[in-house]
Amino acid sequence: MKVYYDQDANLDILKGKNIAVMGYGSQGHAHALNLKDSGMDVGVGLRKSSSRWKEAEEAGLKVFTVDEAANWADVIMILLPDQNQKEVYESQIKPFLSEGKTLAFAHGFNIHYKQIVPPENIDVIMIAPKGPGHLVRRTFQEGSGTPCLIAIHQDFSGQARDKALTWAKGIGGTRAGVIETTFKDETETDLFGEQAVLCGGSAELIKAGFETLVEAGYPAELAYFECMHELKLIVDLYYEGGLTRMNYSVSDTAEYGGMTRGTRVINSDTKKVMKEILSEIQSGKFAEEWIEENKNGQPTLNKLRKENQEHPIEKIGAKLRSMMSWLKKN
Repeated sequence: MKVYYDQDANLDILKGKNIAVMGYGSQGHAHALNLKDSGMDVGVGLRKSSSRWKEAEEAGLKVFTVDEAANWADVIMILLPDQNQKEVYESQIKPFLSEGKTLAFAHGFNIHYKQIVPPENIDVIMIAPKGPGHLVRRTFQEGSGTPCLIAIHQDFSGQARDKALTWAKGIGGTRAGVIETTFKDETETDLFGEQAVLCGGSAELIKAGFETLVEAGYPAELAYFECMHELKLIVDLYYEGGLTRMNYSVSDTAEYGGMTRGTRVINSDTKKVMKEILSEIQSGKFAEEWIEENKNGQPTLNKLRKENQEHPIEKIGAKLRSMMSWLKKN
């Protein structure tokens, strides 16, 4: 698998083009500001009533309504929530997609699941930083960058890959490394990682561990530290050097206990369920469920959010974090 770096991309390809970033949230502000600092002509597309309008203007960016930005732009990056993209695209972007323009995404959901079907006479690309927007912005300002994935859905101009690499360079991605993938693979692996490991699996593992200790009579404060607080230390070690780095850094007792007991918690039954989750993603079943959830006003999501917020680990965690002076600084 080839990894692209700074020398593989040319900023001149997008210089002189009108670039519109739709949205000014976590990813939107990072893409817009990094591209501006890289010498691009960048505008932001927002609702007229958006609270971000003034913020974007004060950052020195041109600000338009979404339809104005779509009409003005040669390259349009949609950085809105997945569930909002189709409606905004159909009503405010699609009418202005004249031949030769470029439509860009940072996640493949709406293209892969055919919620958005672009005209054939434009380029359709993806530039997906592997980190949240604040990290994309911070690493860029520090002189480094966040690794990115790129993908090409349509190459009408013959320059789609060059445009994607240029965008990645403009936001700092080629400083860290850029890998080419497909909309399908990015979407399916991203959803699986979120659901089975990063957001779903880890949260449920933390809650189950906390509940086990508290139900056995241990103080909630100790359970919080052992099952939530110290997880960051372990994840940082994974991030720095993988499983080997983590096991090298912890005590022999922790290493042996983890290796001999971890597979009793996460085992073949867990992997079987993971395969079921992946199958639902691959078949489009999850996408259909999520689309229907939004049509109905997100009742399940709202219910689960409330349950999470009321979980005892959240209450004891808020109390303990309020005592941690280094967290108050952030």
